[in-house]
This record gives sequence, structure tokens and C-alpha cells, in this order.
Amino acid sequence: MNITVIGLDIAKQIFHLVGLDATGKKVIKKTLRRTKLLEYFANLKPCIIGMEGCASSHYWARELGKLGHQVKLLPAQYVKPYVRGNKNDYNDALAIAEASRIPEMREVRPKTVEQQSIQALHRLRRGAVGDRTKLCNQVRGLLAEFGIIINQGISSLRKKIPEILEDAENELHWIFRDALALKYQQLRQLDTLVDELTTFIEKEAKQHPQIKQLQSIPGFGAIVASTFFSIIGDGTAFKKGRDVSASLGLVPRQHSSGGKNTLLGISKRGDKYLRSLLVHGARSVVNHAHKKDDVLSLWVTRLVNTRGKNKATVALANKLARIAWAVTTSRKPYQTNFVV
Repeated sequence: MNITVIGLDIAKQIFHLVGLDATGKKVIKKTLRRTKLLEYFANLKPCIIGMEGCASSHYWARELGKLGHQVKLLPAQYVKPYVRGNKNDYNDALAIAEASRIPEMREVRPKTVEQQSIQALHRLRRGAVGDRTKLCNQVRGLLAEFGIIINQGISSLRKKIPEILEDAENELHWIFRDALALKYQQLRQLDTLVDELTTFIEKEAKQHPQIKQLQSIPGFGAIVASTFFSIIGDGTAFKKGRDVSASLGLVPRQHSSGGKNTLLGISKRGDKYLRSLLVHGARSVVNHAHKKDDVLSLWVTRLVNTRGKNKATVALANKLARIAWAVTTSRKPYQTNFVV
């Protein structure tokens, strides 16, 4: 039995695999429990193992790679066209195996433990910030029902809630007043959590050489630089900087036919969080570009004058992603008078 490609449909406990030979013929169909998976592949000759890039796939890619196998992580949307018949685990595994045999199929580079750890920090921080925003909006809405209006912004809420709790002349019932005190305590706890997670990220950004170099780029602080590293890694998965900006959805969508090229708005593919951070960083650079005379600032100023601030911001985010790839792959900090 000469297995060259295996399609592995991963899950929490039960894994399904389908193996193909060199001609593409199905030669094995098997179900494995999680505890037996590595043992099975350890006794198998090295081959190509295809998986969808989803939850826990990066962990399994690292573990199977240690056993000598070539692991391919495929975007789920590229595997779906290969599914034939009704959807089930074996058909999914077969589709993954057939997609893995295509030489031009795009792959997802498995993340290192370091990248995943940094990414986990950002997800925890983003979740805490989201919880804090929900809490503030909820409290502001509830107080509005009692005729108490608080300006937008977390700082306004932090300042006003203690004053509201101490004001004995407002119409708040003691039950709601006690509940509001608990919510204020929860807000302070979330503030502490966000600050501590931010400190972890900034500490890592100061120590990690690649993240430190990325911070030399305009618009790249500790948050943006560490997020870029956690997703893009060392940059070797991309041939050029444009591939990075395309993977992040910062290039135009195409709708071309009959030899006529039609470009639309940006595609918005890839990681939404990193794309939003790049746009926010670019907006900060655009707002201060008119005060500077370096090459990048002059280019931004011309673009703002001809195309407007919003389009200039997105165009700069595209360029910053390319510059970040160049800095990452060259292992050299950003040069002020050099633009990729």
C-alpha cells in the first residue's frame, strides 16, 4: 500500500482520514481517536498530509511535521469545491486529500508556538476590550432610562459613576444602586485586565528582535508590530510584499471578463484584526504627514490632495504591509528615505 497523500479531517476527539496513491486512487479510509493519531502516523512512511487551516490545525501540523511528514494546511474555502456528494467526514477528508495534490494550491504556513502565544495574548486583550465596551454601553443605556445622560467614552463613565452612587438626590432605587456599584467594580477589573495584557504584549515587543525592528516603521507600535509577527511570521511564506497585502485584503477585488479588467474596492480577505490595526496606524501617519518632509510623508500628502484622506489611508495601509514584509525578511529596520 503506497500512500502518497492523506486528507485528514481533524476534530476534538474523532479524526477521519482518506489516503491516496500516486495515481489519485483511494487506498485507505480510516477513523482514529485523538490519543491514537500520532502513534498511527509515527508508523507510517513519510507522505503529504493535508488539513484544513482551522482550530488546532497548527498544533497538529507541528506534531506531524516532527514525524517527518510534509504537512499542508489549506484554506477551507479552497477545499470546499472538491467536496462531492453529501457532506460527511469521509467526503471532507477525501476533498482535502484531492486538494492537497494540486501543485498551485495555496497553503497556510503553520504557526510556531511563539506566534500562537502572542496571538493568544492579543485575542485575550481584544476580548477584554470588547467586554469593557459592552459593559459601558449597557450601563450608559440603563442610566439613560432614569434621565441620567453620560457622555461617550470610558473615561466619562469612570468619572461619573462614583458621583452618581454618592448622589442621594437622584431617583435611583437602592437595588439598582447596589447593582451599579457591582458593575463599576467589574469595569475597574476589566481595566486592570486590559492594562496587564497590554503590558505583557509591550514587554514581548521590547525583547523580540523582529517585533522591535517592525516598530521602526511609521504607524507600527507594540500592538501592531506584535500582531503582524504573530500572523505573518518571518515572511518566508510570501514571495513579495504585495502577496502580504493581498492576504490581508488590502488590494482591490477583481471582476474581470472578456479581457476587460475591472477593479473594485479592497477585498477585505484575511485577518480582519490585523487589517484594522494597519488602517488605524496608517490613519495616524496620514494625520501627521503634512508636518514632515521624508519620502513617505510627501507621498502621503500628495495622495491626500489628489484622492482624499480615506483612500490615502487605505493605500498607506497597503504600503505599510509591504514595508513590514521587507523589514521582516531583510532583518533590517525601516529606512526613512526608502519606500517599498
